[in-house]
Amino acid sequence: MTRPSHPPMRGRASARLTALALLLLAVAASCSAGKESSPLSIAHAAILGLVEGVTEYLPISSTGHLLITERLLDLGTGADKAAFDTYTVVIQVGAILAVLGIFRRRVVSMAQGVVGKSEDGRQALIAVVVAFLPFAIVGKLFNDTVKEHLLAPLPVAIAWLVGGAVILMFVAYEPQLTPTVDSVSAITVRHAAIIGVAQTLALIPGTSRSLVTILAAMLIGISLEAAVEFSFLLGLITLSSATAYELLQNGSTLYETFGVVTPLIGIAVACIAAVVSVRFMLDWLNRRGLAVFGWYRLAIGVITIGLILADQI
Repeated sequence: MTRPSHPPMRGRASARLTALALLLLAVAASCSAGKESSPLSIAHAAILGLVEGVTEYLPISSTGHLLITERLLDLGTGADKAAFDTYTVVIQVGAILAVLGIFRRRVVSMAQGVVGKSEDGRQALIAVVVAFLPFAIVGKLFNDTVKEHLLAPLPVAIAWLVGGAVILMFVAYEPQLTPTVDSVSAITVRHAAIIGVAQTLALIPGTSRSLVTILAAMLIGISLEAAVEFSFLLGLITLSSATAYELLQNGSTLYETFGVVTPLIGIAVACIAAVVSVRFMLDWLNRRGLAVFGWYRLAIGVITIGLILADQI
């Protein structure tokens, strides 16, 4: 199957996003001088931000990686667990900013669609909203249950293994696919609804939102390029709503426990890492496809089970 050529991310957008994040990082670091120590150190904030930024848009599950990283660093297991849980959601802001910059023209087009100035933008916006609704409904109903029973190393490891096997099976089947939709603006309400239902699987930690949305899109006839772009755009509304909800529910806990400066450092690092990660993913998928992510998921799943058996996490 011939790979579609992804339009390269413009250098100016990348440079501006990186510069903005570096400026935020520098300001936050300078403001932290002389402050009282926080349960979340600058180093740990940066590490978690790096993990978030690198993994958010790759089909390998940012939630799973953040959970295992926290366990390895012995974070979020005491009285400050609620604050850490909120922090690992809020640092998504960095990844959101990265994709806003990268796909800013599409986002502007969607905004113009609201006021009737762009038909393509209006179609894309309708598709994104339709795809978001199943996740919003199911998430509201079952999010607490998922956190209580599945947000743990073993379920994450199992999800990694299952997802890895699914990717490798898909790669074997992919040459038989014949895309019929090659643009985000051509995605229909029916397509969007199917992708939206698939996205609800991402509530299971370790599954990966980008994995299920990209595979679902390609299986119903959407090209790889359009599937990836739509997954990123859908991520904007999904991650933004999750972050806003978390801040409304537990923002005061985050502020009282960690303050403002340290979380900002994590957000800045996440933004820089996400810029690099998205550029890598677009280039890699264009040239080599999804297989490497399947093998990675199998490897990290086996390693995680080994750590569980060794009582290290």
